[in-house]
Amino acid sequence: MKIVVLDGYGMNPGDLSWDELKALGDCTIYDRTSAADVVARSKDADVILTNKVEINAEVIAALPELKYIGVTATGYNVVDVTAAKERGIVVTNTPAYSTISVAQMAFAHILNITQNVAHHSNEVKNGRWTNSEDFCFWDTPLTELSGLKLGIVGLGRTGMATARVAFGFGMSVCAYTSKSQLQLPPEIKMMTKEEIFTECDIISLHCPLTEETRELVDAKRLASMKPTAILINTGRGSLINEQDLADALNKGVIYAAGLDVLSSEPPRADNPLLTAKNCFITPHIAWATKASRVRLMSIVVENIKAYSAGKPVNNVAK
Repeated sequence: MKIVVLDGYGMNPGDLSWDELKALGDCTIYDRTSAADVVARSKDADVILTNKVEINAEVIAALPELKYIGVTATGYNVVDVTAAKERGIVVTNTPAYSTISVAQMAFAHILNITQNVAHHSNEVKNGRWTNSEDFCFWDTPLTELSGLKLGIVGLGRTGMATARVAFGFGMSVCAYTSKSQLQLPPEIKMMTKEEIFTECDIISLHCPLTEETRELVDAKRLASMKPTAILINTGRGSLINEQDLADALNKGVIYAAGLDVLSSEPPRADNPLLTAKNCFITPHIAWATKASRVRLMSIVVENIKAYSAGKPVNNVAK
């Protein structure tokens, strides 16, 4: 079995082992692959693995030996699943590997905004504390989470993990979800879309990106939020209209935003959020803890093993 990894660097920049994957066949690993090189590099491959490299219908048609496409991520919109299915090609994704890490990042952003640890640490290093007339100082709002209302949009695995962390801080948790109230733990209150944005102190986005959820957060939605509200997005960048969010932050419509994802990655230099007030951005690293990537590698290998045994799992092209 010939296996080609098109963009392995994101999953494994060198701190993990490829040995388990290499044991499954003749394996060629590329750190990155441009669109122009996909077909040439995948020629004669039975299996290709991709994280962000697009495998469209044209690519699939040009690879007659291709039998399996493994997406080294949970989302699989980089693959034309319809074209793959028509060819009888198995397409697998990698579910649930980063659940805990993403919930952790959501709260890293929440705590960064509510405590401003980095800012005050930098001020101390710059000599401000040693020159202070008082035993302490702070120059930003410091916010206690206990008693605040966290609104979770999308209550899947990651949303539930985020809720569990929130309970540890003594927060109230509300959810906008396709689940019914009977499917929710009793301590989570179900809300409508309008209620959750209007009533909650912090909104955390965990829903998938669909045509219905694209730019879910726009100027109208932002205007309905509290002026003290915080918006967190560790889901998909296109859940937010970025210009509308930048405008809302700069005008004080909401207080702050913590984002791990943007609509285009890497972002354009003129993305309005890069210069927006109280906007804190990390470069799509919520999933990238070592523990998370170890799980990712393990699931990718097990997916291929199951396929080889004639019992494919996590097949999204059924």
